[in-house]
Amino acid sequence: MQKTVVALISLFLLCSTSQAMARKAEESKNVFGWVEQTTLMPWGVKLKAKLDSGALTSSLHATDVTIFEKDGDKWVRFTVNVKDLDSGKVVSKTFEKPRHRKVLIRGAGGEDRRPVVLMKLCMGNTVYEEQFTLNDRSDMIYPVLLGRRTLSHLGYLDVTETFLHNPSCTEESTVKQHKEEDDDEDIHD
Repeated sequence: MQKTVVALISLFLLCSTSQAMARKAEESKNVFGWVEQTTLMPWGVKLKAKLDSGALTSSLHATDVTIFEKDGDKWVRFTVNVKDLDSGKVVSKTFEKPRHRKVLIRGAGGEDRRPVVLMKLCMGNTVYEEQFTLNDRSDMIYPVLLGRRTLSHLGYLDVTETFLHNPSCTEESTVKQHKEEDDDEDIHD
């Protein structure tokens, strides 16, 4: 009888350990380091991104930001001038995107009004459509900052790790579309 109880307990512990290991492996797919590589889609430029739980909205390095009207809607023209991690070369591209909204950013340096656009980026093997404020980040180390809104779509942040995922998106990759959420301080025109 004792041998049967010991065998059953051993079998239970073995099954529990196997399930925990499988769950841990599955969860690790959704764990990102505080710095990761990302690819701006569909441009294909690979950049370093800082994952920052202190920021709500993500930010993209952009210059020459101009608001204009197109078909009665507000649009934004901006230039992204960054170093491509794959080629090591500085590359530049001008985008025109509908202005999703406009926000008031408050920080140690004061207040700043910024347009927000939807951009797609590849993290791991998934494409995420996310909100980005446009800001000149030329004095920053990372041209992309991913805030809490984006982090909540990615998974978990491990602040002790970096570069846990390499962007490997293809045309067949899953695309997670932007979801409307409570916004930070919108400003109306």
